[in-house]
Amino acid sequence: MGEQRGPESVGREHRTGGVAVVLVSHDGSRWLPAVLDGLRAQRVTPEQVVAVDTGSRDESADLLIAALGTTAVVREKLTMTFPQAIARGLDALDSTGSCAEWIWILHDDANPDPGALEALLAAAEDEPTADVLGPKLREWPSLRRLLELGVTISGTGRRETRLERGEYDQGQHDDVRQVLAVNTAGMLVRRAVLDELGGFDEQMPIFGNDIDFGWRAARAGHTTLIVPQAVVFHAEAAHRGLRKTSLTGRHTHLAERTAAIYTLLANSTAALLPFQLVRLFFGSMLRALGFLAVRSPGEAIDEFAAVLSVYLRPQTIIAARRARSPLAANDDRVRSLLAPRWLPYRHGLDAVSDLAAAATNQAADVAERRRAASYAERGETPPRHTTDDELGEDSGLVVKFLTNPVALVMTGFLLVALWLSRDALGSASLSGPGLSPAPADALDWWRLHAQSWHALGQGSDVAAPAYVLPLAVAATLLLGHPGGVVALLFLLAVPVATWGAWRFLRVLGRLADPRGASRWLLAWGSITYGLVPFVSGAWAQGRFGTVLAAALLPWLAHAALGFADPTPDRRWRSAWRSALLLAVIAAFAPVAWAYAVVGTVLVLVLGLVFARGLITDRTIWAPLVTPVLATPVLLLPWFVPMLVQGHGSALLLEVGRPPGPVAGALDLVSGRLSGLAAPHWAGLLLIALALAALVLHRSRGLVLVAWCIAALAALLAAPLSHLLLELPTIDARPATGFLIVMIQAAAVVAVTMAVQRLWVGASSGDRAHHPFLALGALAVAAVVPAAGLGWALFSGQQSLAQDADTGIPAYMTQAAVLGPEHGILVLTGSVAEGLTYTVQRGAGVTLGEDEVLTLTESDPTLSDDISTLLSEPSPQVVEDLAAQGIEYVVLTAPADGQVAAGLDATAGLDQASAEDPATRAWHLVPEPSASFLEARTSWFRLLLLALQGVAFLTVAVLAGPTRKESR
Repeated sequence: MGEQRGPESVGREHRTGGVAVVLVSHDGSRWLPAVLDGLRAQRVTPEQVVAVDTGSRDESADLLIAALGTTAVVREKLTMTFPQAIARGLDALDSTGSCAEWIWILHDDANPDPGALEALLAAAEDEPTADVLGPKLREWPSLRRLLELGVTISGTGRRETRLERGEYDQGQHDDVRQVLAVNTAGMLVRRAVLDELGGFDEQMPIFGNDIDFGWRAARAGHTTLIVPQAVVFHAEAAHRGLRKTSLTGRHTHLAERTAAIYTLLANSTAALLPFQLVRLFFGSMLRALGFLAVRSPGEAIDEFAAVLSVYLRPQTIIAARRARSPLAANDDRVRSLLAPRWLPYRHGLDAVSDLAAAATNQAADVAERRRAASYAERGETPPRHTTDDELGEDSGLVVKFLTNPVALVMTGFLLVALWLSRDALGSASLSGPGLSPAPADALDWWRLHAQSWHALGQGSDVAAPAYVLPLAVAATLLLGHPGGVVALLFLLAVPVATWGAWRFLRVLGRLADPRGASRWLLAWGSITYGLVPFVSGAWAQGRFGTVLAAALLPWLAHAALGFADPTPDRRWRSAWRSALLLAVIAAFAPVAWAYAVVGTVLVLVLGLVFARGLITDRTIWAPLVTPVLATPVLLLPWFVPMLVQGHGSALLLEVGRPPGPVAGALDLVSGRLSGLAAPHWAGLLLIALALAALVLHRSRGLVLVAWCIAALAALLAAPLSHLLLELPTIDARPATGFLIVMIQAAAVVAVTMAVQRLWVGASSGDRAHHPFLALGALAVAAVVPAAGLGWALFSGQQSLAQDADTGIPAYMTQAAVLGPEHGILVLTGSVAEGLTYTVQRGAGVTLGEDEVLTLTESDPTLSDDISTLLSEPSPQVVEDLAAQGIEYVVLTAPADGQVAAGLDATAGLDQASAEDPATRAWHLVPEPSASFLEARTSWFRLLLLALQGVAFLTVAVLAGPTRKESR
C-alpha cells in the first residue's frame, strides 16, 4: 500500500474496465470552462460523460450542453442534493446501457490535471483490491497549496487531513496508501461498490458525505486508496462561501457540523455511542463558547443549532445505525483509519495558545505598523527584529541564552525575586498586618460572594468585597485551595510585574521611535518597576490589593496602547480588554477606578480644547470612556450595595485588614508605605531622574505625559491622605497604595523614554545626541534597582509577619467551627482604658470577611447586653447572650481583675481553661442558639449576580480577537 509510485506507471495500457464520468454542477460557470478543458485533456478518455445540473441560475447548463451535448446533460431542480445528483447521474448512465466498471465523480469547481484519470486507473490496476481511489487535491487557483491527500475524522467531528495549514506540495506525501476516505471531487469508485452501499447518504445534502461513504466502505471490507500522482485542483467553492446554495444558505458551518455529528453518531460502535453522545454535546457547547470568545456569534449559533438538529431527530440516527449494522464486523479495521484519540486535545491547546497570542500582541502590532510606516516615509527598509542578541538561526537556544547578558540578568533577577518571595510558600495560610488567613475551601469564597446576609459577628448584610469573585474563580481552578491562590499571588507578583513592564516599555519604545529601546534599558525599567511591591513595603505588610495592582498595571497600560491604533475595531477591542483589567485591578484597589474616572474626564476635556475635531469622533471618545463605564457593571454585586447601603467610602478604602497604611508627603514622593519599606532616598533618586528627563527636548512630549499621570496621582493622594473616613467599627484613612504605584510607574516611564532618546539617537549616528550622556544616565539610574534589590536581600524585611496569638484557646476555636451558635465573645482592654469586644465565629476572620465586618454596624442589643454583663451581671443577661449565639467569653491578657472578678461571680458562667495564665475564659451554661444567623441570598442579590455574569461574558467576548475567516 505504501509503495512509492514512480513515473514508469504513467502512459501504459490499462486492463481495468471502462470509466464513466458523473459531473455535478450548480452555479459553476466561473469554473466550468476550465474543468471541461481539463476533462477533454485527459490522457485516458472516459467512455461516457454525464453532467447533472442542479438548477443553476447562471449559464452553467448552457456551457455543459455546448460541450457535451443535450443527451449528456441532465437538468434537475434547485433543491436536489449532492447524493441525489449522483444517483440521477447513475440512472442516466443506465438508461444509455453503460457497463462502465468505474465511476469518476467530478465537481464543477474541480479541475483535473491531464494525467489524473490515468494515474488513478494505474493505481487500480496495481492494487486490484482497491475499490475507491482519490487524487491529491491542490488549491485552485494557487495550484501549489495542498488541500487533501485523503481525509479522516476526529472524535469531535473535525475533518482531518494530516496536513499543515497552507502546506505546499513538494512531493513530500507522494506515497500511495490506504485512507478512511477521499474527497468526492475526483473520486474514482467501482460502480458495484456504489450500488452495494446505496450511494451517498441523503441525510448529508452537500457536506461530509465523502467521509461517511468511506467509513461505510471500510466497514464493508472495501479498500480506499489515495493516489498522489493523480492531481485535481479544487476551488472548494461551497466550503469557502464563494457561492451560496439553497442547501446551505449563509450557514456553511451549520451544514458542516451537522454532517460531522451525524457521521460520528451513525457510524460509531455501539460501545462508543454513549460516550460520543455526551462528548459531542458538551464539546459543541464548548466550541460555541470558543466562537463567542473570538467574536464569531454566527458560528457559535450554528454550532449550537447543529447539535440540536441532530439530537432532536433520534429516529434519523436510529435508522442510519440500523442500515449500517450489517457492516459492524470490520469495525476493528476502521479504528486504525480514524484520527488518533489525542488529536482533539492538541487542537484545543493550539486554539487556546493562538487565542492568547492574538489577545496579547495587539499593542505590539500597533508599534510594528507605526515602525514600518516610519521607515517607509524615509524610503528605508526596516531592519529585521531578532530575539535578544540573536546569534543566527543555526545556534541553539541554550547557546543564545548563555551568551545573552540581558537574558542572564533578567533570569537572575526573577530567580532572586522568587527566592525573596519564598515565605509565600512557607505557610499553609499566609497572614500579616494587612492580610487575613485564607478560608479552608473555595466554597467559602463562593458563599461569601453569593450571600446577601452573612453569618459573621451578629450577622451582616454588607456585600462581599469585589475581589472575592476572582479569588474564588482562581481557587476553583486550583482544585479548591484558597491558600494556594494567596501564595501564588505573593510569589508571582514581582515576576508578573516585571514581565508586564518589559512588554509595555518595549512597545512604548517602538511607538516613540521605530528603532525601539535598548534591551539594557528595558531591563532597567522592568526591574525597577518589578521591585515596587518589595521596596514600597506592600509585600511585607501583606497589602495584597496594592501588590496585585502593581502586578497588573503594566498589562492594563499595554492594553490601553491600543487606543492609538488607527483601526476602530482594534480600538474597541483595546477598550474592552482595558475594561476587564481595570475591573480586576479596581476589585483589589478600588481607588484605581476613581483615578481612571478623573483621568478620562481630563483627557476628554483636553481633547475638546486642543483637538476638538478628533475627540468628537465617536470611534475615538467612546472606546476611551468604555473602561470606566464598564467597570461598575462588572463589579455590580459590590458596587450597587455599597452605594445603596451608604457605604460609598468603601470605594476609597484599602482592601484587607483595617486600618490601611497612612502615607505622608515623603512616602508619596518616594513610593513608600509606612513601615517595612526600603529607604526613601532610592525612591527620591528615581523622581530626581524623572525630573531631569524633562530637560531633554526631543523626548519631552512623552515625559510630560508620564509626569501628567504622576501629577494626577499625587493630586488625588494629597487630599485623600488627610481625609478621615468614619467607619462603623474604626476610623481609617483612604487608600494611597495604588496611587503610589502609579507615581513610581510614571517615573520609570519618564526616565526610560528620556534615556531611550539619548541611546537610540547615539546609536543612529545623530550628532545632536550624546552617547556618553546616555550611558551615564543609565549608570546613575541603575543605582535605583540596585539599592532596592540590596535592601530586599540584606534587610530581612521581606517576610510576611504572622498573626500574633489571639489568646483564644484552641478547643474554643474547634467548637466555633461546628456552627455559628458556638460564638466566642472576646473582650480586650480594661475598665480604666476602655473595653472593646469582638465576636468570633468559625475559625476566625478570613480573607474577604475583613471589609464586611469593618462596614457592619455594631448590634445595639448585643452591646447593651455586654455592658450589662460587665456592670450588673445577672443570670438573665447570660441567657440573653446565649440566645445570641455566644458560648464562650474570653478576657484577653492582661485580664482586668475587676472585670474577671465580676464574671467569676456571675451565675450561668463557668470558668474555662486558657493556655495563657494572664487570659481568663468562661463557658456559658445555657445552651446557645443562633437561628437568626442563618445565611441567605435575596432575589436582588441573585439579579446582580446574573447581570454580572452576563456582563463578564459579554466583555470577554468583545475583548477577544476577531476570528480570521478561512473562507
